[in-house]
Amino acid sequence: MKKALCLLLAALMVFALCACGSAPAPADDAGVTADLTVGTGNSSGTYYAYTGMVGRVVGDNSGVKMTIVETGGSKDNLVSMAAGMYDLATVQSDVMTYAFNGTNSFAESGALPDFRVLCGLYPETVQIVTVDPDIKTIEDLKGKTVVVGDVGSGTVINTLDIFAAYGMTLDDIHVVYQSFSASTQSLINGDVDAAFTTAGAPTPSITQLAESKPIYALSIDDAHMQKILDACPWYAAITIPAGTYKGVDEDFTTITVKAALVCRADLPDDVAYTIVKTIFENKDAITELHPKGEYLSLDFATDGIAVPFAKGAAQYFAENGVTVDTGD
Repeated sequence: MKKALCLLLAALMVFALCACGSAPAPADDAGVTADLTVGTGNSSGTYYAYTGMVGRVVGDNSGVKMTIVETGGSKDNLVSMAAGMYDLATVQSDVMTYAFNGTNSFAESGALPDFRVLCGLYPETVQIVTVDPDIKTIEDLKGKTVVVGDVGSGTVINTLDIFAAYGMTLDDIHVVYQSFSASTQSLINGDVDAAFTTAGAPTPSITQLAESKPIYALSIDDAHMQKILDACPWYAAITIPAGTYKGVDEDFTTITVKAALVCRADLPDDVAYTIVKTIFENKDAITELHPKGEYLSLDFATDGIAVPFAKGAAQYFAENGVTVDTGD
């Protein structure tokens, strides 16, 4: 009896030692729960609609619930998240870079380093539209009444970057700050001459505008495009094909950035892991709800991101063969 007991104890000790020396088990997101608030953009833009669909899919397939909030946009989201108002936010990749480093539009207010990236979502383009056929170039906007985006939005920052390449500032125009939906109505009413919109194309507000009256899309010419890319390498050139909007029968060239999902820096690692895993394991479901879901890929989610990733997100990407920077 004693001999059998000793053999049993010895076997248990060997098993324990083997277990201690084995590789750690992969992350298990089962049972992870959280109720999170997400800053997006105005209700007529892509941020609000698309992030809402992502949140719906994440909530249906995990214990993480995401409450979507309408906001002024990227800069507003980052400032508000730093103030504790949001747990997550959808932001432009250029704006989050400025915020993290305390440059450009964040130079005066200072850096906001307490957030991390979960993943890139889809490309979004800076679209400059007018209802005036005599406005053919960006220089033609001088002296005109122009919507440059909502207060606190990334669109305002994009406008400044484009104007800088043309040797222009906001002083060269009559500035109006409005949401996408408000700018559409202003263009329909003839209250403004042109509007900047940064969102995934086709953008619902511009589609609505094109159904109401003839519109014209402005292109960035090659020389000025190169100036923008030299000064702001996080942008990329993109051509929007003819027919994207009713009546716009020629391609137009502009700049694009990424829409990215970010979180506060202290979001628990298991929650960050669960969100990213659930998004990528349910790409088809997201795409069924919103066409921008087709851009979800490991490469797009991680390439060209200049802000550290959340450790939980990095763990998911590492499990799928992609290494990202967590700032450590």
